Amino acid sequence: MQRLDGRAANQIRPVSFELGIAPHANGSVLVSMGNTRVICGVMIDDGVPRWMKEQGVIGGWLTAEYSMLPYSTLTRKPRDISKGRLDGRSSEIQRLIGRSLRAVVDLEKLGARTMYVDCDVLQADGGTRTAAITGASLAVAIACRKLVDDKKLATLPIRSLVAAVSAGVLGGTPVLDLNYEEDKAVTVDFNLVATEEGEFVELQGSGEEATFSQEQLAEMLAIGRKGIAQLVEAQRAVLSQDALSALTPNSLQPKLG
Repeated sequence: MQRLDGRAANQIRPVSFELGIAPHANGSVLVSMGNTRVICGVMIDDGVPRWMKEQGVIGGWLTAEYSMLPYSTLTRKPRDISKGRLDGRSSEIQRLIGRSLRAVVDLEKLGARTMYVDCDVLQADGGTRTAAITGASLAVAIACRKLVDDKKLATLPIRSLVAAVSAGVLGGTPVLDLNYEEDKAVTVDFNLVATEEGEFVELQGSGEEATFSQEQLAEMLAIGRKGIAQLVEAQRAVLSQDALSALTPNSLQPKLG
């Protein structure tokens, strides 16, 4: 199948990561997937939420926030604060980001600290939630490395990298990594989040006034796994260049294929 941007059905958009985009953050990344660009920043504070203290929960906490900047879309998107509430979509996405990252961070090893992950969409062209998760995973890894560099932790509190990608059924064909025009046109919308070991964190799939077959589901899973493997490879390349690999346990070496 030939797509509007010339990609094959199972091909992701060009991906890149720019580290240190926010100098005051403990870790930050500008992730670009095609024309979608998301700034992911991490800050770490000492202390944990009150509910953890009250319930005697050991370790730390990780929480995420997600927003689309007003100029990230073709028409201005008002800030949530101007409406006095967080919209349902943003709330759903930031919970997904938090769940995805908590699945791969050892919160007990993090200690009594709170890790705040902020994902701000600079330019939206489909797949903002998946780009946010993929970029935030890098930002968290860099922030955790800083804890080790500063001798606040002996080892990295990270079990694995995590990445995410979208898929869908377009004209009857499963396709990978949807841009905005494709996202509007698909009859099935699917998002996959997985660790580099190939273990799924979350799958989100629904028909858009349509249904999908078991065969189409299997193909979306297959191309999704391939896409995540490529994203992990790109993450690993950046971390290797940034010397993080010297501090990374063997369990974090690439395994997804």
